[in-house]
Amino acid sequence: MFLFQNISGADWLMWIAIIAALMLLNEAARANKWIGLTLFVAVPVILTIFVWPSTAGAGSSTGTWFHWVKVYSALAGCLGFMALRFIPKLSKNKWALLFPPIILAVNIMEAVIRDFQVTGMHGMVDGVFMNGGSWNVMNGIAGIINIITITGWFGIIISKNRQKDMIWPDQIWPWIIAYDLWNFAYVYNCVGDHSFYAGAALLLSCTFAAFFIKKGSWLQARAQTLAFWMMFTMSVPAFVTDSQFAVQSTHSDAALFTVSFIALAANVAVLVLHVYRIVKYRRNALKDDVYAGTKAHDQVLAGNLPEGEQPSGLNLKNDGNSSAHTV
Repeated sequence: MFLFQNISGADWLMWIAIIAALMLLNEAARANKWIGLTLFVAVPVILTIFVWPSTAGAGSSTGTWFHWVKVYSALAGCLGFMALRFIPKLSKNKWALLFPPIILAVNIMEAVIRDFQVTGMHGMVDGVFMNGGSWNVMNGIAGIINIITITGWFGIIISKNRQKDMIWPDQIWPWIIAYDLWNFAYVYNCVGDHSFYAGAALLLSCTFAAFFIKKGSWLQARAQTLAFWMMFTMSVPAFVTDSQFAVQSTHSDAALFTVSFIALAANVAVLVLHVYRIVKYRRNALKDDVYAGTKAHDQVLAGNLPEGEQPSGLNLKNDGNSSAHTV
């Protein structure tokens, strides 16, 4: 195959099973705060003390600074989002609403830095085969654009269902798809032999959850599925490298260039849409919902706001008929 070496039927079944398992764990974490606290506090404490020192130590494919930072930043995101969900005053506090975009931007920037680092790497590095090149630079730029196009955090709301999901109406599907393409390219560039699962399966688990189970909850689902995956891979690092289900990248220059080029093109397209809406509708990207008035944005609001209530980040000025836009 173009992206990966031989993929068996058993590999595909495991890939589907991982998507399903991550989605089920995400639903468990959504159920109530006590299950969430067990999964994101008690379990990581036990793993940190008794498991990770031996499984994710020096020489392990998950023993790098990046993996340790990633697991704890993902867990911090999960706990921060739980605080917004279950402490009513926080979701009304504009300063508290800065936490989701900041933790998201920090996570993206961690990967951007790693992409740039890998540019000059070739061969085995920390147990992972690297084939650095111009594609790392392209994808690093795509990640920076992805950060620039984060908008509408003052419009974040908490759903009125029993799960009290963190809903971000302005995080619409073009941005999510651009993020997915960028993040897959990052994983493919920097830990290619992990990317069949840690790239494609992991990203699809949160995207499916946000598109088909609870619209608008993508960032919450992303943080939770990422935390579960990182905890698993740091506990069983051999799964993606040495197990019978391991799937290796081709490490092809053409494949690496292609996925990074697609990621960069998608993020440039979102940037063009982003700037177009800011200019045409005179939106303030730091305060307003840039995509307010689009179908994707307004459908999420319709399913989560009581009648007559409006989130602080919503701005419909100069935007004609809100039902006319079909993004």
